[in-house]
Amino acid sequence: MSAVSAAIAVAACGAADVDDASPGDREAKYQRVIEDPHPQPADVIEAAGAPTGVVRAGDGSLLLSYDVRNVEDDEGPAAFAWRIVGPDGRTVAQHAEHGDAEATRTAFKGVAEGFVRVPSGEGAEEAYLLDVRGKRHKVVTTDTPMRTRPGDILLAELEPALVYRPATRTVAPPAGVSDNAIRLAIDERGTVWSLEQPLTDEPNRVVRQRGGHTLGSRAAPQSDAGGILVAGDGTAALSLTQSEDVLGLLVTTDDGEHWQTGLAGGIPWTSLRGGPVSLVLELLADGRLLVGEEGGRYWLADDRANRTFHRVRTPAAFTSVTVDGTTLYGIADATTATYDLVKGEGLWISHDGGREWRRYRQSR
Repeated sequence: MSAVSAAIAVAACGAADVDDASPGDREAKYQRVIEDPHPQPADVIEAAGAPTGVVRAGDGSLLLSYDVRNVEDDEGPAAFAWRIVGPDGRTVAQHAEHGDAEATRTAFKGVAEGFVRVPSGEGAEEAYLLDVRGKRHKVVTTDTPMRTRPGDILLAELEPALVYRPATRTVAPPAGVSDNAIRLAIDERGTVWSLEQPLTDEPNRVVRQRGGHTLGSRAAPQSDAGGILVAGDGTAALSLTQSEDVLGLLVTTDDGEHWQTGLAGGIPWTSLRGGPVSLVLELLADGRLLVGEEGGRYWLADDRANRTFHRVRTPAAFTSVTVDGTTLYGIADATTATYDLVKGEGLWISHDGGREWRRYRQSR
């Protein structure tokens, strides 16, 4: 796991960092980090190498999350860190803490004014806001469901479902969502899209609501395992699954007026490794869909019609790919905690749909 150094990207595709430290030195440093009750952010970041997550704020600042866990066992000590990097590539703030390897990884969602901590399990009170300077702010948490409106952000999909309202810094469950909902998405207009699973033998349905009123629904008979649901700017897509297979997509590009079923389009659906569990489905701001498999292959739609897809070439084997706007963020890392490095490890960024990738390097 090589350290993520400084300023945004300049490494050529496929280049790999060289680490002069011996495996024994890396192991000793790694062990010191996870056993330190008060670890330093720079030490955690160096030991982790690649970030586990990246999110972007409205001004272009990035928050990178790092997680270091016990290599020998799923139990034991761990360390977590985050670093906020300004639009100029310089570190603005960072934080590290000691933890437990069994704990849920800390995650954030990017919002206009900064980054919201995503609560885990039932703990909505764990939510807080980090502004782009790294200052922590309280958010109001309530059990009273609120009707979603433009600008609201889905913070946690289910168990429980939680929405963040930037205008009031409020976290609350969305109003009007059926108890039978097994997937949720919220678009920029505050429309709630849900995949509902009836208690009868009827097929699942994609339902859209706004202001507490149902606008329409569409049957999704092949979504027996739930699939992934994404929505934004009039486009919504659900992955169609059957048992251990991914069969294709159910897509609308006109806000639910018409739907199309894509079972080919250049993607070998039933040969996706890992099936529904490892599926990646992301929606770009221009309406194109990104489909892939964790640690494997990725395909991007040729246009917002989302009928045909082309393979995205990556400079390294990515363990995850996320989207913000039309920017792709790929992370290359080991799939389990290890002292060793992997080829091309770190964060890679593409602003042109994966045609060109640049290694993220951070200035001091």
